[in-house]
Amino acid sequence: MSSTPDRSGDPSPTDRDDPLADALDGLEPAAVAYLDLLQRCLTREVFLDQEWWDADLHDWPGGASQILPLLRERDWRVVRRGDPEARAEGRDWPPTAETMIGTARLDNVVRCCVRALTDGVPGDLIETGVWRGGTTILMRGVLRTLGDPDRRVWVADSFEGLPVPDVRYPADDGLDWSHVEVLKVGADAVRANFERYGLLDDRVRFLEGWFADTLPDAPIEQIAVLRLDGDLYGSTMDALSALEPKVAPGGFVVIDDYGGWEPCRAAVQDYRRDHGISAPIRTVDWTGVWWRKPG
Repeated sequence: MSSTPDRSGDPSPTDRDDPLADALDGLEPAAVAYLDLLQRCLTREVFLDQEWWDADLHDWPGGASQILPLLRERDWRVVRRGDPEARAEGRDWPPTAETMIGTARLDNVVRCCVRALTDGVPGDLIETGVWRGGTTILMRGVLRTLGDPDRRVWVADSFEGLPVPDVRYPADDGLDWSHVEVLKVGADAVRANFERYGLLDDRVRFLEGWFADTLPDAPIEQIAVLRLDGDLYGSTMDALSALEPKVAPGGFVVIDDYGGWEPCRAAVQDYRRDHGISAPIRTVDWTGVWWRKPG
């Protein structure tokens, strides 16, 4: 694989004639309402007017940060209004929400999962790179809402944050985010988030460790929806190489960082080129894309 491949012929994402526009049409109104409320809770959209500052995420104005130790001693919180637009677009790092991917990408998760289930596409649901678990919680919510009795949700993450860039992948040079503490969410914290929504059971399976170590031998036979949120070239390529061949015909591949992280985009394009994948790439929002495996 060349470190500087020619991508001049790569397809551009398209959002024309959205084939998922009618994916929820067959659901009962109560099911649609539950999934909508679940999404708005996972993003904290319903609580934005009471969202609290976190000194690790936000720069406090002026000398306000000097009172932070006193506030913590008294177990006080300073609340502020969240930015609805940034939250909806998935452009901020929420202090408490279980996901940071925003409204459009969460809605895409629901539509891909529902379409896969209603079309009878075999296989499990998986996200690689889960942060606080919000997307996988939503996947489990879809399975419960549709009464699926068998499929599993796979929660794949290092649970230690992002890896140090691999020297094998020059596209990741200079992108060492391994020190960013807010991205380091332990597996127990993610399990607790599932429990908060009443969605932790034996059909939620955790794959703990770096993708290169855990994904190639993961005990997954088939995948109906594969969602990648690994940011880096190496993480994206590791996940695609191990899991995309397991996506069943008619299944979905969803990429969170295609528009926002050039290394991720490069990995997707290299993998598609090397494996002769020509299914159209469709736009979700400013960064998310997806395609459907023919069949």
